[in-house]
Amino acid sequence: MAMKLIIQIPCLNEEQTLPATIADLPREVPGIDEVEFLVVDDGSTDRTVKVARECGVDHIVRLTNNKGLAAGFQAGLDACLKLGADVVVNTDADNQYDGADVPKLVAPIVAGEADMVIGDRQVDQIDHFSGSKKGLQRIGSWVVRRLSGTEVSDATSGFRAYNREAALQLLVVDNFTYTLESLIQAGKMLIAVDEVEIGTNPKTRESRLFDSTGAYVRRNAPAILRIYARYEPLRAFATAGAVVLFFALCAWLPFLIDWIFNGDSTGHIQSLILGAVLFIAAMQLFALGVIGDLLAGQRVMTQRVFERVRRVELALGVEPSHYERGGKPVGRESAE
Repeated sequence: MAMKLIIQIPCLNEEQTLPATIADLPREVPGIDEVEFLVVDDGSTDRTVKVARECGVDHIVRLTNNKGLAAGFQAGLDACLKLGADVVVNTDADNQYDGADVPKLVAPIVAGEADMVIGDRQVDQIDHFSGSKKGLQRIGSWVVRRLSGTEVSDATSGFRAYNREAALQLLVVDNFTYTLESLIQAGKMLIAVDEVEIGTNPKTRESRLFDSTGAYVRRNAPAILRIYARYEPLRAFATAGAVVLFFALCAWLPFLIDWIFNGDSTGHIQSLILGAVLFIAAMQLFALGVIGDLLAGQRVMTQRVFERVRRVELALGVEPSHYERGGKPVGRESAE
């Protein structure tokens, strides 16, 4: 059976770096019969679409406005499936990843050893990453390993491959990042995840997502906490509730000591009130954990329904949304 690989490239104003990115991507991959390129234009205001056509991409998904990296990734994944991809590779348009490593990335999938493969950049060896950025990368990867049950070293790597079944099951709801959430979903759904070491290219431009290391920390840290609470709500809220309950007991401690050892139960009104407030807050956190755990079950059911809807759309031959064929510029692109 012939296998088709589609390499998708989410883009936002990438006319300068896109040609080098596409030039580095292979058109022939061992074990793959057909290789195609798809560019996801996330509302670019420059010549990204025209440059993509000039570079010979096969497919373009052209979103009407900037919807964010996660939405662009999801739109590209949906289009790749509807275009008949058996394997999907996602890479960045800034040429961060070494395109020559695509065969290495898809090899475990072609061999039937994995459903999803992550490219490990070996973050500690990337010179232009600051110490705080490397630290947060390690924390994020540790959280993902805890939540997903996988052993992926570089959870934030965007250079990754999916087989058709894995791609069908993924549903990213975070509006900021897809890397962490999609990996956690894969682990929860018992998708076989593997990783391979890949090379990186010299830095071509500053990040479009973060204008500084501080911004990286401010945006990624809450995202990690939010994902943790979403996928392990009982553990997250129960832990928070236990911490608050400990402080409630600490607030009651002076009253208890005075009452037990001195027989005086008339003082420490402020401590009693503070302890009561903290105790109520702790109980509320425990209750939120239980409710969140019930909602997590509903989320899994919703995800399964989404997967079935995708399969029905594929069976019916529904066209990809915002889709344009690749090739030379036509229409409004030719006038730009």
